Amino acid sequence: MDGYQLRTEKKKEQIQKAALELFKDLGIEKVSLAEIARKAKVSPVTIYNHFGTKDELVKNVVHTFLQKEWNSRLETIQQEDLSFPEKVEKLILDTATVSGINPDFLNKLVESNPELEQLIQDFFKARMKYIICFFEEGKQLGYVDPDISTESIMVYLNILQNAAKDLLFYNESSKNSKLGEDLSRLFFYGLLKKPNSDDQ
Repeated sequence: MDGYQLRTEKKKEQIQKAALELFKDLGIEKVSLAEIARKAKVSPVTIYNHFGTKDELVKNVVHTFLQKEWNSRLETIQQEDLSFPEKVEKLILDTATVSGINPDFLNKLVESNPELEQLIQDFFKARMKYIICFFEEGKQLGYVDPDISTESIMVYLNILQNAAKDLLFYNESSKNSKLGEDLSRLFFYGLLKKPNSDDQ
């Protein structure tokens, strides 16, 4: 990548970052391209040249946001020094505190935009095989009940995802860590007491 391409990519990243922050704080409808340009310290023409319309910029920002967060989750899944329960706990906590953004950010972002909702659904549908493989690994390692079907696990995860919108997460990392640990225990054991190794 030459100097011109590097500068171009840097400008695009500036625009995406500025747009995401404004969308997060004000909502899509209340943010203009002129405001994004001011925050990104570029001209509106630069935004048009790189992204075209505001709708295209919104799609690009959401897709980039999703890809960044997905890459982080994939790194956790592939982390060899973590046990399966530790991976689940980290995935729960990372999702809860996603980039400092409220967990229902994407829901608010798409509530009046069916096209964005479809984009998000398609994004995760294309990556579902990784999630399925992760829980199949959990079955093989003895952490997930092998009698529970993959379909049932996905329904359960969907229920948890919808419920997460109503959860309260904290600014203090220690409280979030405890919450992530508790949610992980609930995921594996429900409300039953976690069994001791001597009891197994």
